[in-house]
Amino acid sequence: MIAAIIQNLERGKKLVGNIEQDQYTDNGVAPYYSSIGIHMRHVLDIFDCILDGLPTKKIDLTQRKRNERIEQDRLSGLAYYDQIISKLKELDTEYLDLEFEVSDDLGRGMIKAKYTLAAVLIQAHSHAIHHFASIGYIIHQLGIALPDEDFGYNPTTPKTIRY
Repeated sequence: MIAAIIQNLERGKKLVGNIEQDQYTDNGVAPYYSSIGIHMRHVLDIFDCILDGLPTKKIDLTQRKRNERIEQDRLSGLAYYDQIISKLKELDTEYLDLEFEVSDDLGRGMIKAKYTLAAVLIQAHSHAIHHFASIGYIIHQLGIALPDEDFGYNPTTPKTIRY
């Protein structure tokens, strides 16, 4: 599982490493006017919340750091990828079956639920793919090629539907 998550995050890192700074921060694409950098920072913030919650077994997905430097500076974004990927590589897989209290605000106040670490990582992975699909729309509008044919696609999407 960790290898699949890292493989997907490496796709994001590859994109960030192969675009220009002005492309990373361009927020001119309708309808949301968000940049590649904003999406990348958000994706990594979710993983960061999970990793921050390991010592206490309490993960609060509303405690995202929202570091604007990461969304505004491509090299800081790359460093954030390296940081998250490094921590995921060090993760003891014996923790995957442990139960964690996960908190989030779904729009009507905070809720808490019990998850295994594996379950919340699966959710974060799917969330990353969803944002990569949104980034795919942005980069298409900016005339940038996808970093690879699987970028932004859920692995269960049949290849015949993709093209």
